[in-house]
Amino acid sequence: MEFLMSRMILHPRDPERSVAFYRDTLGLAIYREFPGGTVFFLGNGLLEVSGRGETGPGPDVVLWLQVRDIADTARRLGDLGVPVERAPEEEPWGLVEMWLRDPDGLRIVVVQVPDDHPIRRDQRQPS
Repeated sequence: MEFLMSRMILHPRDPERSVAFYRDTLGLAIYREFPGGTVFFLGNGLLEVSGRGETGPGPDVVLWLQVRDIADTARRLGDLGVPVERAPEEEPWGLVEMWLRDPDGLRIVVVQVPDDHPIRRDQRQPS
């Protein structure tokens, strides 16, 4: 199999409110718009907000967003009035994580990878 692109698709209860949250509050850049939907750049992936949902997200779905500076991101979100469920905290696995929710309750974890974390090390063997 060969997968060429990926995106997460959200069907929010209030599409206009959710588009405003991802565009204006989180500051995601728009990849494309079409009648009934907006697709945002999401780092190495895409997030599509389209259609209209009825029940909202389930508790087992989490959107993972990596940022360069989590303290700055937390301050900016606070200035915008976004409720943060859990302030930035270093996890036992070494990542610094902060938790919030989108307007429909989708759990979002905002992550900073510290400079000395193994994810940042080149794992290739020297030739």
